[in-house]
Amino acid sequence: MGFRLGASEASPFVAKLIGMVGPAMGVAASKGVAFAIAAVCIGINRPRLVTWANYWFAALVLWNLYILLNTGGRIV
Repeated sequence: MGFRLGASEASPFVAKLIGMVGPAMGVAASKGVAFAIAAVCIGINRPRLVTWANYWFAALVLWNLYILLNTGGRIV
């Protein structure tokens, strides 16, 4: 939704993926990388890293929702 409203990606890694394969595939590819990293963390018996990453991404989602709702649909 943010891309449709004119928002851009702040993460250089995800922005590069989006530039290479398009918005939907770029975001999907970044989620695939995140899933692979989570699998490695579980594989090396470090599941708490996945828990902390989930807290971080939950906060990031809340921040993004705040920005979208606060701008009233106009991306600044």
